[in-house]
Amino acid sequence: MKKILVIDDDSAVMALTTKTLKARGFETLAADDGVAGLEMARKHLPDLIICDIQMPQLNGYETLAALRQDPVTATIPFIFLTGLADRKQVRQGMGLGADDYLTKPFSVSELMTAVNTRLEKQAAMQRRLEKKLEDLRGNIGMALPHELLTPLNGILGFASIMMDEGAVFEPREIRDFAHNIQISALRLHRLIENFIIYSEIELTKSDPKRFAELRQNERAFTREIITAVTGQKAEAAGRQKDSSLETEEACVAMSASYFKKILEELLDNAFKFSRPGTPVRIAGSVSNGRFTLSVGDRGRGMTAQQIADIGAHMQFERRFYEQQGVGLGLIIAKRLAELHGGDLLIESTPGEQTTVQMILPLAAEGG
Repeated sequence: MKKILVIDDDSAVMALTTKTLKARGFETLAADDGVAGLEMARKHLPDLIICDIQMPQLNGYETLAALRQDPVTATIPFIFLTGLADRKQVRQGMGLGADDYLTKPFSVSELMTAVNTRLEKQAAMQRRLEKKLEDLRGNIGMALPHELLTPLNGILGFASIMMDEGAVFEPREIRDFAHNIQISALRLHRLIENFIIYSEIELTKSDPKRFAELRQNERAFTREIITAVTGQKAEAAGRQKDSSLETEEACVAMSASYFKKILEELLDNAFKFSRPGTPVRIAGSVSNGRFTLSVGDRGRGMTAQQIADIGAHMQFERRFYEQQGVGLGLIIAKRLAELHGGDLLIESTPGEQTTVQMILPLAAEGG
């Protein structure tokens, strides 16, 4: 049974509203002012709140603002109930996070339409959140053990062979074993590095001092980094003939290490999700005080929903495709760009192509 809290100092309206809702199967709670309403909302966590604007102690706007500032009550759907609705009031209420408006006097039909619409939208949102959580659990469950154990097994396996039977191998064979150990170690190192960087990003977002320090006097010259990283990633993927590069020189407001990290993630994805023999194009240009780096491929592509759902540990269709990684690359690139006053944009056609653009502000002259 859905629970609805009604906050109104008009006893007649309160009685009519609660009676109507009870008759249609809802559990109702009642409060005659904003202070009492806040206490009841925090105690009972209703599925919906209907609240008057003109009330003693706390008016409707103040009540809504307090609810939205409390993480426990911030997402509860909220409908304003007022006899003085005008455009200015509507804008003020919606700006505070109200979901709908009902003007007194209202009909039973208007009340129920508003209530049912809000509850249906909330249910749809909850289903989507549950689906994303399910996908997240699946991605972590499938990816993390594999990504940790695969390189670790490689390191342990080759090391064990060298320890147990090293005397019977030629120097060339030992070098091959050492090379494979290094590859596995680098894969494990990158996984750990991505977890550390993502944790640092999340901490920086919530710490104004760290945020200010991150953006102060950081700069990177782009051309040398882009040329070097593109060559390294293309060679590692065996795609030297597929890649093309054309970039202007720029000095961006980001550290060289973070700029390099973003580029590595974008190029890894471009080579990973496109077939050998198809082009991967890298371009950099300067315009209106900003540098735009574009990485495009002719690979698997992404749907609009997949782009919207990009987040930590989200790998799409891993059940159907064998791929390395735990889904941190794109969200790290996006968060780093945003923290430095830039953006990361993705345009894609499923089955055809993907183009990712990183846009960063140029560093201030003399900074």
